[in-house]
Amino acid sequence: MKLGYATMNNLHEGRPEETARALEERGFESFWIGEHAHLPGSGRIPYPRGGQIPEAYKHMADPFISLALAGSATTKLKLGLGVVLVLERDVFTTAKAIASLDQLSGGRVLLSVGVGWNREEFENVALMPWAKRYAGMKEYMAAMRALWREELSSYQGEWVKFDREWSNPKPLQKPWPRLYLGVAGPVGTRHAVEWGEGWNPIEQVPANFGPKLAAFKAALREKGRDPDKVPVTVLTFSDPSPDELKHYRDLGVERVVLNGGSQDETKKLPRLDKLAEILPSLG
Repeated sequence: MKLGYATMNNLHEGRPEETARALEERGFESFWIGEHAHLPGSGRIPYPRGGQIPEAYKHMADPFISLALAGSATTKLKLGLGVVLVLERDVFTTAKAIASLDQLSGGRVLLSVGVGWNREEFENVALMPWAKRYAGMKEYMAAMRALWREELSSYQGEWVKFDREWSNPKPLQKPWPRLYLGVAGPVGTRHAVEWGEGWNPIEQVPANFGPKLAAFKAALREKGRDPDKVPVTVLTFSDPSPDELKHYRDLGVERVVLNGGSQDETKKLPRLDKLAEILPSLG
């Protein structure tokens, strides 16, 4: 099993290339960064984990720029875009940014996309209503796949329409980086079963994940899909023990991404040193 690490990408708490070098030196497989281009200050939408929106969410830098710096400072470390809030972005610029990062990093992009949790944030920019967000995500990704696959690309959907457009570069990975759906609820998981190339749920309690994973694999089989071809990457906000990480490994999870939050270097590096000690036992 592979181990990744995610941060809140707050620039005042450490530069991304420094974090990337530290991860690669210690044997981590991947560095993950999510995004919020903005966050509404009204407070109408509660934070999913309870309480106020953490301060770190208000200081997130752009993931593509940060991961470009991370890629330039490393040679093997995978660059995890996760999750990209594709419905809050333009299809053309997002497809180009993903492809450019993949080319410039030597094919190291890992891609997870989602719909987000903040309805007000979504409604500020999205083209479709909140109730149609999962259908919108499916359409956006189909459009991006067309841009990555075809030399002169065309796509006709409900919210995205274009005909015979040049869009380069294409991703270095062929036909494109594997698409993980960063979803956890029943509707999102159903979409992951139907068309995701991988699944990237959040899990806080390792002991609870076995039944969820079994249900996911059963649903894939019902759709005629091979579960072994739909890998699972778990993002956890908890601090799993070595035994809990081995539990994920024994379940067949492809990778676990540990959320390092917004720790500064004085706290981050000792934690990475400690985690690095158990990496050999997870293989």
